[in-house]
Amino acid sequence: MQRRNTKVTPSPVLRHNEGMDQIVSPSLAAQIAEWPQSSPAGIGAERFNALKAEAESSCPPLRALLSNPKVENLLKGAFDGSPYLTALANRDLARLARILGEAPEARFRKATEDLTSGMRAAPDLVTAKRVLRIYKSEIALLTGLADLAGVWPVMTVTRTLSECADAATATAVRFLFRIASARGIWQPLDSEEPERESGYFVLAMGKHGAFELNYSSDIDLTIFFDRDKSRLIGDGDLQSFFVRLTRDLVLLLDERTADGYVFRTDLRLRPDAGATQIALSTAAAHGYYETVGQNWERSAMIKARPVAGDLEAGETFLAELAPFIWRKYLDFAAIADIHAMKRQIHAHKEIGAIAVAGQNLKLGRGGIREIEFFAQTQQLIAGGRQPDLRVRATLDALVALERRGWVKADVRADLDHAYRFLRRLEHRVQMIADEQTHEVPSNPVALDAFARFSGYAGTPDFSRALLATLETVEKHYDGLFEEAPQLTPSGSSLVFAGAEDDPRTVEELKRLGYSQPSQVLAIVRGWHHGRTPAVRSPRARERLTEVQPLLIEALADTVDPDAAIASFDRFIAELPSGVQLFSLLKAQPRLIRLFADIMGSAPRLARILSRRRRLLDAVLDPQVHGGDLNGAAIDELVMKAFRSARATAVGDPMQEILDTARRIGSEQEFLVGVRILAGSISATEAGAAYATIAERLIAALFAEVTREMEEDHGRVPGGAAVVVAMGKLGGREMTAASDVDLILIYDFDTDAEQSDGAKPLYASHYYTRLTQRLITAISARTAEGALYDVDMRLRPSGQQGPVATRLSSFTNYQANEAWTWEHMALTRARVIAGCRELGARVEAEIRKVLTAQRDPVKITADIRDMRERIEAEKATTDIWDLKQVRGGLVDLEFITQHIQLVHAPDHPGILSQTTLVALAAAAAEGVINEADYRLLSEAGELLHDLTQVLRLTLEGRFEPAEAPEGLKALLIRSGGTASFQDLETKLEQTLGGVHAAFNRLIA
Repeated sequence: MQRRNTKVTPSPVLRHNEGMDQIVSPSLAAQIAEWPQSSPAGIGAERFNALKAEAESSCPPLRALLSNPKVENLLKGAFDGSPYLTALANRDLARLARILGEAPEARFRKATEDLTSGMRAAPDLVTAKRVLRIYKSEIALLTGLADLAGVWPVMTVTRTLSECADAATATAVRFLFRIASARGIWQPLDSEEPERESGYFVLAMGKHGAFELNYSSDIDLTIFFDRDKSRLIGDGDLQSFFVRLTRDLVLLLDERTADGYVFRTDLRLRPDAGATQIALSTAAAHGYYETVGQNWERSAMIKARPVAGDLEAGETFLAELAPFIWRKYLDFAAIADIHAMKRQIHAHKEIGAIAVAGQNLKLGRGGIREIEFFAQTQQLIAGGRQPDLRVRATLDALVALERRGWVKADVRADLDHAYRFLRRLEHRVQMIADEQTHEVPSNPVALDAFARFSGYAGTPDFSRALLATLETVEKHYDGLFEEAPQLTPSGSSLVFAGAEDDPRTVEELKRLGYSQPSQVLAIVRGWHHGRTPAVRSPRARERLTEVQPLLIEALADTVDPDAAIASFDRFIAELPSGVQLFSLLKAQPRLIRLFADIMGSAPRLARILSRRRRLLDAVLDPQVHGGDLNGAAIDELVMKAFRSARATAVGDPMQEILDTARRIGSEQEFLVGVRILAGSISATEAGAAYATIAERLIAALFAEVTREMEEDHGRVPGGAAVVVAMGKLGGREMTAASDVDLILIYDFDTDAEQSDGAKPLYASHYYTRLTQRLITAISARTAEGALYDVDMRLRPSGQQGPVATRLSSFTNYQANEAWTWEHMALTRARVIAGCRELGARVEAEIRKVLTAQRDPVKITADIRDMRERIEAEKATTDIWDLKQVRGGLVDLEFITQHIQLVHAPDHPGILSQTTLVALAAAAAEGVINEADYRLLSEAGELLHDLTQVLRLTLEGRFEPAEAPEGLKALLIRSGGTASFQDLETKLEQTLGGVHAAFNRLIA
C-alpha cells in the first residue's frame, strides 16, 4: 500500500483522508494519531482495565504495549463504543499484541500468508472454514484499530478489507478445486494452482470490485465458467459441477460457525438471478447481456473485477463485455433511465429530508449513493467514447470526469471530501456491532455515544459536520447533467416529420449504420402516416414515437440494418393493432433488442412471428431469456390447457385439444429458437429442449387418444401400450425443423381376444386404431397447423409391417430378423409415453438386443455398405449440407453406432441415445482413444451448433452467397470463428477429420 509522506498532528477529532497518510513506522501503536472520545465514567475504561489485568499475568508483550497512553486512549474509546471490537480484542491477547506491535501493512501481509498456507494444508471443509474465519476476525480487528487510530486513511481501510475478501475468496476457490482434483473429478493443469485455466472465475461486483468494501459489507459475487476450458473427468455435467462448487464456496464464506463468518455473500447480481443457476456459462451470459442486459447491469459491471479462479478467463470475459458496458454512441435510452432513476432514488426506501438522528449515510439525501450515482451515470454515458473514464473506484472516476470536463474542480473536491467523510462514518456505524447498517443512531443517548466514537466531543459538533457534508452532496447531485458536455458536436436527434428528408437525420442514420437512410425515412414516415392497421390509431402512433429512437438504434445494431428495418416493417404490416406491441416495448425496452435480432438475423423466425401473431405473447414472457425448460413445467402447462379445452369445448373437445397442443408446441419451440438466436443456450441444450417439448406433448396426446379409445371401445384385458421415440427425438437432438420417428409397442393378456367396451375390437385391431389416432393427433393440420410430421418407418418390417407391434413380435423380430441398420436405429430408441411397467420391459428388451454379441466384421461391412448406398443416392460436395456431406452428421452417427453395436456387449455403459454422450462414455471406458474422442466430440458440437442455427433461421437450403449477413454473423458466433471465411475453413477441416475417422474406425 502506497502512503503519502504527510505529517499529521494528533487530534481526537474525526478527519478525512487528506492528511491521514503517515510515514510507515515499525508499529501501529507508534502511529496512533487520533482515537474515539471515551466517557471518563464509561464502560471503556472498565473494559480496558480488565484487559490490562489479564495481560499482566498472561501476555507480557501486550502488557508493555498497554502502558502507552495512546494505546490506552485508543482501546478505551474503541471499547466504549464497540462491543464487537471489544470481543475481538479479548478473544486472543497474543493476536492483539501482534496487531498493536507490528506495522499494520506487515501484519496484514503475514496474516494473508498464513491464510494461504493454512488453506493449502486444510484437509476438509470444516478445517478450511476455521482457517478462513480466524483470518477474517484478525483483519477485522486490525482494520478497525488502524481506522480508529487514524493510522490508515479511509480508502486504505476499504482497500485492505477488499484485499481480505479477495484472499478469502481466492483461497477458498483454490481449496475446492484441490478437493475436486483429489477426488478424481477434476484434472488440473497445475496441482499447486488447480483453478488455473479452469475457465471458472469469480467476479467481485460493487464496492468489492472497486476496492471500496465497507467494514461490515456483504460481498456481491457473480460466477461464470467457460465450457471450452473444462477439465472435468468423466461424463458428469459441467454446469452441475460448477454449481456444486459455488454452493460450497458460499458455505465456506457465508456460513456462521462457532468461529463466526467470513463474508455475507450475495450472488443476485448475475444475469436473470431469479431464473438462472448460481454459476452460469460465459456463452449464456454473453447472450443475456447482448440481448436483454439492462442499464443498471451496465452500471454494476463498471466495478466488476476478477478475484478468484481463472483470472485470465475473467479478464477476457470483461473485455468481451466492454461493448455492452461502454456503448460507443450517446445512449438516449440510458439517459432516460438515468433521469428516471434520479427521480425515483429517494422515493425508493421512502427516504426523507436530510437529518442527523436516523440519517441513512448510504441511501439518504446527500449520502454515499448519490456520490456514486453522480460518477457512475456520467461514466456510462461518456465511457464508450472516452476510455479513460472506465475506472472502477468512485474517487478515481471523479478525477477522470474532472479531467475530461464533465465535473468542475470545486465539485470534484467537494464530493471527494464528502465521500471520504461519509465512508469513515459508515465504518463507525458498522463497527459497533458488526452489522450491515448505514443509519446513524436515532436515540439521543446512542447518538451522543456515536458522536464520541466518531471522534467528536458530542452531538452538536458531530451534527454540524454531518449536515454540512450532506447538504453539499445534495446540492451537486441536484445539478447532475445541467452542465454536461455533448458527446457529438451537433447533439442532433432523429426527425422523421415532413415530406422532405431532414439532412441531419440522414447523416445520423448513416452514422448508425444504415446504407439507405432515405429508405429508412420513407418506412418510418409510412408508420406515422398510418398506412397499415397497426399504426392507424393516434394512440398507436403516439406509443410508436416513444419507442422509435431506441428501435431505430437497435435495428441499426444488427449486421444488416436496412434488411432488419424492412423486415420489421413487414412484421407490423401483418398486425391488426400496434398499441399492445408498442406499449410493451416501451415498458420493456429489452424486447426491442430481441425484435432487432429476430428481424435482422433470422428471416424464418421473422416470417413465423408475422404469420402467427399469438407468438408475440410468448416472446414477451420473461422466461424467454432465463430458466431451464423442464418437462414438469411443460406437463403442468399442458395439463391446465387441456383441462380448460375440455371445459370450454362445445361437443367433442378433441379438436380444441389438438389446437391447444399446437399452440403450446409452436410457442415453446419459438422460445427455444429465440434463446438459440440470443446465444443463451447451446446446441446440445436446444436439442434437448426441443425433444422435451415434443415428448411431453406426444405423451399428453397419447393419454387423450387412449382415453378416447377407452370411451369408444373399452380396454383390452391386461392391455397396455407405450410410444418409443427413435431418431432425433430419441437422441434428444431435435431441431426447429425435425419430424418425429415413433414406434408403438403393446402387450395384453394371452387369453384376451378383444376389448371390453360397447364397440369391442380385436386386440391387434384395437392397438392399430390407437396408433392411427395418435398419428392423426400429432400430424393432422388444424387451424393452428400441424404439431409434427410423424415417421413410423423404423418399426419392425418398415412400411410393410403393422403400425403397432406386440412386444413378443418386436422382441422376436429384433433378435432374429432385424438388419444391422435397424439395430443402429435402435441405439436411439427410448420410451417417452404410456404404461411405465410395459415401458420398463420394452427398455430391457432393447438393452438386451443391443448388448448381444455380434460379429464385428459383419457389422463393419454392413455399415460401410449402407453408407455407400446413401452416398450413391444423396452424394453432395456442399459443405453446408451438414447431414449428408462426407464427414457430416451421418458419418458421425454411423461411427457412434458402430462403436455401440461392436462394444456394448463388453461395455454396456456406452449405450446412450445421444451421440455426444455416447462418445464421451466410449472414451471414458477406453473404447476409443482420447484424440479420436476430442476430434469427434468437437466435430459433433460444431455440426450440431450450425445445424441448429440453419434449421431455426431458414426454411430451405443455405446458400452463402444469398444469405443475410445477420445469419452469417450468427453462424460465425456459433462456430467460434472471426469471419465467415474462417468458419468455412474450420468446417472443411472438421468434415475431413470425421471422414478420415470413419474410414479408420469402421474398418
